[in-house]
Amino acid sequence: MRPVPALALAGALLLTGCADLGYYWQSASGHIGIMRAAKPVPEWLADPAVSAPLKAKLELTQRIRRFASAELGLPDNASYKSYADLHRPAAVWNVVAAPPYSLTLKSWCFPVAGCVGYRGYYSEDAAKAEAEAQKKQDLEVAVYPVPAYSTLGWMNWAGGDPLLSTFIGYPEGELARIVFHELAHQVLYVAGDTVFNESYATAVERIGGAMWLQREAGEQARREYAQFDGQRQDFRALALNTRRALTQVYESPEAKAKDWAKVEVMKQAAMADFRERYAKLKEGWSGPRRNAYDAWVARANNAAFGAQGAYDDLVPSFEKLFEREGHDWPRFYTEVRRIAALPTTEERRSALQAATGIMQTHSSPEQKNGDHGA
Repeated sequence: MRPVPALALAGALLLTGCADLGYYWQSASGHIGIMRAAKPVPEWLADPAVSAPLKAKLELTQRIRRFASAELGLPDNASYKSYADLHRPAAVWNVVAAPPYSLTLKSWCFPVAGCVGYRGYYSEDAAKAEAEAQKKQDLEVAVYPVPAYSTLGWMNWAGGDPLLSTFIGYPEGELARIVFHELAHQVLYVAGDTVFNESYATAVERIGGAMWLQREAGEQARREYAQFDGQRQDFRALALNTRRALTQVYESPEAKAKDWAKVEVMKQAAMADFRERYAKLKEGWSGPRRNAYDAWVARANNAAFGAQGAYDDLVPSFEKLFEREGHDWPRFYTEVRRIAALPTTEERRSALQAATGIMQTHSSPEQKNGDHGA
């Protein structure tokens, strides 16, 4: 995930209307606050007041950081060589919104970053206030915490993106994945194509995370990761099936006829089926993270499913592309850059399909104007 970098936002204050000033200011000041809290990892390691477990995690991150550049071809720069304790549970809180009968996320457009399917806030209260404003526009809304984000390397001159207290406590495999994901955004970013950006970065984190666990992690870390990742894959498969079911509802003859009463009945049936199947799925799970998805399921709606799709829908295509390029990272990045340079979302999807043979049939594009039953 990546909001607009702070300096770009500060410049944008001079270019936007008064209605956006408060949002851009909170974004700029929020990021500056994180940068001010960051100190180089060696300083934390030399501080006798820092706990031994935190020092161990910081040392681990530096091994992960070196692996990212040496083995995955990710940038070797200032990012993730400093650490900040934010004294809050998330780096930012994202707001996503979708119409009642569509999984297509509303887009917000910004200078430099283009249009994205979320709006980020450094304050949870501010995010909730934005969510209420979106609900008044007859949209379904979700607010979710984000542990990390990338400034695409634009802030490396000022110290780069720091490691954060919001994710430093993650298990080893998850910690490696989040570093790989955010660094992947520094390799390339397509303005206005959230699904492409996040699916690509998720593919890099999955492939890179598997390599880290196989080559560098201990047996305990591998077992811990395997247990939770198995549950994650089960849940993603269930969510994918539900997105497909909801898409069929929203593209049904009833929806085309704008018979929203019948569409609502079908929608609620699909949602009820999702929750029933989740309850059965959980019966086979165990371990400390068995309940990790409970809160998500309880508040699941079109916005939540749409946001999840942004991170998942094109991942198989990017994984297949990596395989096609001989598991060679430079070749993979070159091919992704070629596709990313195409001018439209449709052309990028077509190029991915041509390169991998995987037909995308369930992904929601960026928000377009149109009647979605709102």
